[in-house]
Amino acid sequence: MSAQQTTEAWRGKVGKMSQDEMEVFLAEGVIARLGCLDDEGWPYVVPTWFQYADGGFYIIPRERSVWAKFMQRDPRVFLTIDVTEGLRKVLAKGEAELLEEPNVGGRWVEIANQMSYRYLGEHGPDYLVPTLNEPRWLFFVRPLEIKTWQGVDWAKRYKHSDWGA
Repeated sequence: MSAQQTTEAWRGKVGKMSQDEMEVFLAEGVIARLGCLDDEGWPYVVPTWFQYADGGFYIIPRERSVWAKFMQRDPRVFLTIDVTEGLRKVLAKGEAELLEEPNVGGRWVEIANQMSYRYLGEHGPDYLVPTLNEPRWLFFVRPLEIKTWQGVDWAKRYKHSDWGA
């Protein structure tokens, strides 16, 4: 390891994540911010739990979540999943496919159970089980494009060798 690499170890691994690195990151308990378009065409952004599986993102809004109706009307969405530690981020542009309208006991229950463990640890079911009588939607966000980044540095396209010249 060179002297520069040693003194800049604080930057972490810099650059795009590999598929494996992305999947490990998405398996952590990180909240996503989901952007959709409201009925007037304005951006509407909400924090949400997600489950990354099957090449996309499962999202489970409660029945009265206004943003579920926005996704039903216009499936164009954008997800941002990021943490400050290591400046890791995943940006996903995609289309939300409605898999289940609000129901009790649908396919969403098993996915929500997995989410509850990931976000809340062993007490996840203590949170989820008392609310299983509350109807929920099930959406699958199929990514059209995913971009990733990790580390404390700028991407090469942002660096200019002629700055200060």
